[in-house]
Order: sequence, then C-alpha cells, then structure tokens
Amino acid sequence: MQRLQVLKETFFGLDVVKQRILIGSAVAAGGLLAYMMSRSRKVKTIPLGEGWWGAGEKPLSEDQKIYPFTVQTSDKEIEDLYERIDRTRYTDPLEDSRFHYGFNSTHLKKVVSYWRHEFDWKKQVAVLNQYPHFKTRIEGLDVHFIHVRPPHRENQKVLPLMMVHGWPGSFYEFYKILPLLTQNHDGIAFEVICPSIPGYGFSEASHKQGFNSFAAARIFLTLMERLGFSQFYLQGGDWGSLITTNMSQMKPDCVKGLHLNMCMSTRGFKVLLSLMIGPYLPFLVGFSREDVRRLFPFFEKNVYSILRESGYMHIQATKPDTAGCGVNDSPVGLAAYILEKFSSWTDMKNRDLVDGGLERKFSLDDLLTNVMIYWTTGSIISSMRFYKENLQSNPDNRVDAKTGIFVPTGLAAFPDELMHTPKSWAQIRYRDIRSYTFMPRGGHFPAFEEPQLLANDIVQFVKKVEKF
Repeated sequence: MQRLQVLKETFFGLDVVKQRILIGSAVAAGGLLAYMMSRSRKVKTIPLGEGWWGAGEKPLSEDQKIYPFTVQTSDKEIEDLYERIDRTRYTDPLEDSRFHYGFNSTHLKKVVSYWRHEFDWKKQVAVLNQYPHFKTRIEGLDVHFIHVRPPHRENQKVLPLMMVHGWPGSFYEFYKILPLLTQNHDGIAFEVICPSIPGYGFSEASHKQGFNSFAAARIFLTLMERLGFSQFYLQGGDWGSLITTNMSQMKPDCVKGLHLNMCMSTRGFKVLLSLMIGPYLPFLVGFSREDVRRLFPFFEKNVYSILRESGYMHIQATKPDTAGCGVNDSPVGLAAYILEKFSSWTDMKNRDLVDGGLERKFSLDDLLTNVMIYWTTGSIISSMRFYKENLQSNPDNRVDAKTGIFVPTGLAAFPDELMHTPKSWAQIRYRDIRSYTFMPRGGHFPAFEEPQLLANDIVQFVKKVEKF
C-alpha cells in the first residue's frame, strides 16, 4: 500500500504530457511483454557446429589424452625481462593528471622498480604450480586448465564447477577463491576447473581467423566431457560470462546452473521504456531503488562513462595486431596497458588517485604475476584478437542474442562493475533467474578483489538449485 501511495503521488505530481506518456507506455509495455512471453516458450539451442583452429589441415584423428603441465621459467627469460625493463623510455605525466590520461608514469616507475628489484618470478611460478595444471588437445589447440578437487570428506556432495576468466585477466584470478570453494559448505563442495581461453596465457592461440566465443564454448564443453562430467555448474565474468552463457545455450541439459558476475542485456523496447519511466516510477518497470541509484543519470553512468573507458575495445576490435606490437615487445608497456584496467575497472574513482588505487584491493605480486603470464607466453596480441573475432558484426544480430537462456541462473551485481544490468533487463534473456544479489562492494574482477563475497554468492545460488 505504501508503494502504491508513493507511485500515485509521483504520478499526479507530473505534468499532463508526462502522465499521458507514462500511461501509453505502460499499456504498450503490457502488450509487448505478453507477446515476448508467448514467443519465448519454446526452448531453442545454439547448434554446436565444429571447428579446426590448428595450423594447416585437420588430421584424420586427434590425440585426446590429458597431460600434466608445469609452469616453468629460466634465468635467460628473467635476464631478457630485466634488460628490456632497463631500456624503458618514460614520458613525464601532465601536472595533476593522476590516472585520467591512463597509467600515471610517475607511479609506473615505482611499480616497475618493484618488478625489477623485488618481485620474485621464480617464487610466483611455485605459487602457480601449487594447483595441478593440465593440457589437452581440442580442435587443433593445446588447451590449458587447472583442476582442483576438494579434500575427501564423508557425506559430502562434490559438484563440478568451471570458472572462466576474461580480458586482461587469466586463470590466476581464481587462486584466492579456490580454497573457499573446495571447502565444505554444509555438505556441498566444488571440484573446480579453470581453463585458459585459447589465445590467453598457456592455451594455444588459434592459427585461423574466426575464433570467437562460440568456438571457445564448444571447446570447453568438450573439455568437460573429456573430464567425465555429464552435468556441471558454470561461472564467469567479462568474456567468461559470454562463453559460459554460450555453453548454456549449446548444451542446456549439461548445465545444472550458470552463475555470472557480469551480464549484458539485450536492447529493445522494454529497456527503452524502463529508461523513460524508471527515474519517475521505478517499481512500474521492475526497478528497485538500488537499480535507480546505479543506473541514473543514465547517459553519464552508461554512455559517457563507457565511452571514456572503451578506447581499448575499439582498437582491439579493429586492429589488434598493430596495437599489440608495442605491448608485446615492451614489458613496461604491457604492464601499463593491463594494470590500468585493474585500477579503473575495480573502481572508476581510482582515476582520481596518483597511484590509481592499485594496492587497495591487490598486491603488486598478484598484479605482476598476471602480467607475467601474458609476457612469458607472448599472448597479449592473440588475447586482443578475441575482440575482433567477437565484434565483427552487430552483437544484437548474433544467434546467441536471439536465443534465450533457460538454465537456472544466478547473478551477482557488483556496484563498481562497468555497467549495471537490473534483474528486469536480465530476465529478457535469462529466463530462470534463481538468485539476483546486489553485492555490497567490488568491481569487475570479483574473484580477485572480493573472493569471499563471490564464493558466498556462488554457494547460496547452488544451494537453491540443489534444494539444500
């Protein structure tokens, strides 16, 4: 009753023109929603298809064995790194520019000094190897993954969970959340598989054009099948969100549940209508007060802000090989390019700080380990190509944009994510949302920033699906 009274007072406080617009829009929305629901009752899937991304022609047979893998380094590799660091040319930053022009070079010198004189790559390689690594050949590519099993306990249900990273992250993002997920949660524990997207880190890059999220999804489905899992859970953010969503669209019977910390909504009349009505009558279009706080003013938070942060995307979606030459050759250039994202994508307010707020959520050892995964594998260019392959045409015209997701879905909405997707928008695509959580803090890299918060949300979602 109190909400209705607030809505009534808000409505009658508007001028006559706005009242008529709202009434007409609400009527139209009701008709459109009924039409959309009638159209969405039939479950559709994306065809699996097939691919070959290795060099040359596809052979008659492919080795399907799984082999142990160990991360290694050498004195020669480290010496080469130090020589390149020592030859770096810097440009002085503008006065009081902080991180508004990108990575502030004054602070960059401090980070690089730590990298050159204190960071111990051999020690971090040992950290990487604390979990079991493997490789297997799928569609012509050596696919890398870590596979972490929980300790054996009586009366414990072990659930397989694949977690997929994005750019400019890596499988290492999940190292802090792994012990949290493999521990016992009132009878539930997870067996976690974290692959490297082909072209990232230790997974071989495609030798052919066209390797997109569909290809990655199909390869990861094959990986889970090869590991003996007929049903499993999925989790992802950034590109991992798209890849795991595609996996759910390709083989929904295999996916017990899909948990995302980033999801993109479709465009359309319902979204446009909610943007018109939302600031005035949020409850009429399914917005909560928190949705309104995160979304509006819309153009500032979701258009201008994104334009200021998405220059990298336009470059990588058009000419990744050109832009990648410099950062693939200069370790300091690579560090600046990657670490600037860990600053602003964690919290946009970090741009106002001279040090970019990097060590508010991360240690330099963790940040530089992620950089070193790209550096030692020479994978920055192939990782950048993933943007071009996925953004060759209008994403709204892709088959996955027109295919609903019907597996049980959990969404963790972190407040400092690049874009906010209200539950009412997510429901347009994700038709079985079992859990939607407004997270209290955190940004684009939650497994790295707030592992306990993300682990808790994954566990509560899975318990709902499992009916624990």
